[in-house]
Amino acid sequence: MSLSAREQQWLDTDQYPFKNKYIRLNAGKMHYVDEGKGDVILFIHGTPTWSFLYREYVAELSKRHRCIAIDHIGFGLSEKPENFDGKPQSHSKNITEFIEKLKLKNITIVVHDFGGPIGLSSAIQNHDNIKQVVMFNTWLWETKSNPTAQKVDKIINSRIGEFLYLRMNFSPKFLLKKGIYDKKQLSKKNHKQYIYPFPSKSSRFALLNIGKSLVGSSDWYQEQWEDLDKLTQKPWLILWGTKDEFITTEYLKKWKERLPNAEVKEFDCGHFIQEEKTKETIKEIENFISE
Repeated sequence: MSLSAREQQWLDTDQYPFKNKYIRLNAGKMHYVDEGKGDVILFIHGTPTWSFLYREYVAELSKRHRCIAIDHIGFGLSEKPENFDGKPQSHSKNITEFIEKLKLKNITIVVHDFGGPIGLSSAIQNHDNIKQVVMFNTWLWETKSNPTAQKVDKIINSRIGEFLYLRMNFSPKFLLKKGIYDKKQLSKKNHKQYIYPFPSKSSRFALLNIGKSLVGSSDWYQEQWEDLDKLTQKPWLILWGTKDEFITTEYLKKWKERLPNAEVKEFDCGHFIQEEKTKETIKEIENFISE
């Protein structure tokens, strides 16, 4: 299926030269890229990003592996249906449906940000088909007792929060930039690739709804955390940005306690490690898979 005229105008096909694929899920039409051959590496993004975040990972790792990077419904080049609730648990069902429809096995799942609970929940459901896990800064436990999360939740669920998200496109324009420690690592050109998928109020509900789920889905996160034993014996690689102001090294401590055998690599960067430490983390993933 071809891109719309609007998408053709803004999409940087030099950096994102992949063939665009689409699959019809119960929730809507999902966009993804599927490059290379071999065992599957499945990339799951968070908010407000899309598969563009993993462009260099797909380009490099698809030389030796089958790399699949999805756009959640409501994000990137996927459909943005207004009747989709956009909760992490709904996105997780979409990933499970996607894995089943493509009959994916021996999966190395790569998760980040909200893609952590989304992807890990689906991986728990599909644990027999998961070979190993690569994780960037994320979480998988209750958030309602976290004071920082409570503050964010209060703002997002207010009138001003709705105005900022739906009218000002606040998440990709401002929050994404805040998640970059070394601002030079996010060029204006690349920043626009995260802004342009959300051109109108009606296209931004996915951003607002997932933001509301930071605390709104707290109990569901905790359920996944308690069910994580289905994955804990798999090999894990944790790639962590230590300058992340929100998902801090306190989160990493909790992961280390739960996953004492995980391989952990820390980087002097912010939340969006994929933009700041691209080559370094691609090398770590390649080494991890090769082992």
